Amino acid sequence: QVQLVESGGGSVQAGGSLRLSCAASGYIDSDSFMGWFRQAPGKEREGVAAIFIYDGSTWYPGSVKGRFIIAHDNATNTLYLQMNGLKPEDSGMYYCAATKPGFGGRILSPDLYDYWGQGTQVTVSS
Repeated sequence: QVQLVESGGGSVQAGGSLRLSCAASGYIDSDSFMGWFRQAPGKEREGVAAIFIYDGSTWYPGSVKGRFIIAHDNATNTLYLQMNGLKPEDSGMYYCAATKPGFGGRILSPDLYDYWGQGTQVTVSS
């Protein structure tokens, strides 16, 4: 069974940076995707970054492209999200997630991810 535990959230002023970590236990196949998602109060959960474990290919929505960087350390099975140039609209609960192997579909859609962490809160003040 895969378990995901996020850390690194906190409060920061606009323009600042944070790095989130997600420690994964259990086997995650290299033919899987891992991603970061966020959810603000009253809003739907949205994907902010995804990575294909096999070759490190990455995906970002336009709202964070150029500011966020997702990375995966194969040796420690840890997922990271480096967030720079943070804006108040980046605030929310951030979740780490992983798919089972053989995933197909919209890579940033939360509906297609199988394993989820409990989340870590990010608050950006103006």
